Amino acid sequence: MAINAPDLTKRPPRSPRVRLGGYASLPRMLDKGRATLAGTNGEYNYNCPMDQHFLKFAGIDPAALKEQLAQGKSDGEILAWITQQSKTRPGPQEIEVWSAWLEQRAPTDPEGRAYFNDLHTKAAAHREDIATWFDLLDVDDYVSFGGKA
Repeated sequence: MAINAPDLTKRPPRSPRVRLGGYASLPRMLDKGRATLAGTNGEYNYNCPMDQHFLKFAGIDPAALKEQLAQGKSDGEILAWITQQSKTRPGPQEIEVWSAWLEQRAPTDPEGRAYFNDLHTKAAAHREDIATWFDLLDVDDYVSFGGKA
């Protein structure tokens, strides 16, 4: 079965705001996992700290998920597998609350703020509306592929 992998050297993965099964950031992680398997991930990393928030919340092993992606499964098939394999078994309301939290998450420690501010300065120093990690990822993706912030 072929892997339908995006070429992340030519375009970014889906926004972390895009949801699958209610989970924020899951489609982005799947894009990065498929691209990693295909060798087209560019500067994007599967199982990065943002991905690890999802993996911990859902109780999913990143290597096991990557094996499912390697089988060429669709987003819907992956979601069904996650639902079946989840060690934490969050319900729809828990997923909604967690996704809302993740979407509003901002750096909280000095090291995280320094990293965030450095990326913000490089991508869109003049933008005062970049406050969350999702804001930063969206603008960084846009600028990295030729957009003007």
